This record gives sequence, C-alpha cells and structure tokens, in this order.
Amino acid sequence: MDNHRVALWMIGEVNDLIVAPNRSVSYAIIGVGGFLGMGDHEVAVPVGKFKQQMGKIVLHGATKEALKAAPKFEYAGK
Repeated sequence: MDNHRVALWMIGEVNDLIVAPNRSVSYAIIGVGGFLGMGDHEVAVPVGKFKQQMGKIVLHGATKEALKAAPKFEYAGK
C-alpha cells in the first residue's frame, strides 16, 4: 500500500494497515531491518501508540532494536 507509507525516522516504515470490520484502523504493520522492502522483519503496532507531532507521525520510545525484538507479524493464510 504505497499510498499509506510513513517514514519512521530511519527505523522502519509502515508497510500495511489492519482495518477492523467496523472500518477503524487497528494496527500498523511496520517493516524494520530490511533494504528496499527486502528482508523486513514486520511487526504489528497498535495505532493508538502513534502520535502526531509537528506534522509528523511518531512512535515515541521505539528503537530499531526494540522493533526487531518484537514478535514477527505474519498474515493469516501465508
């Protein structure tokens, strides 16, 4: 979903969004550690953890190491 990509200060990027049946966005799928989309470690982060600050979307306290240590997200049926 290229139109939904958001830079996360060189930590990773939003690769996808999980939309609940009520059409609310519940999770952002963040890819970290890859290069040009290859070899990403994808993790699900609740959208409530993101904050808007000075026109940017930020994830306070996130580090590349912390996101890479989080459980890997896998799509159902893959």
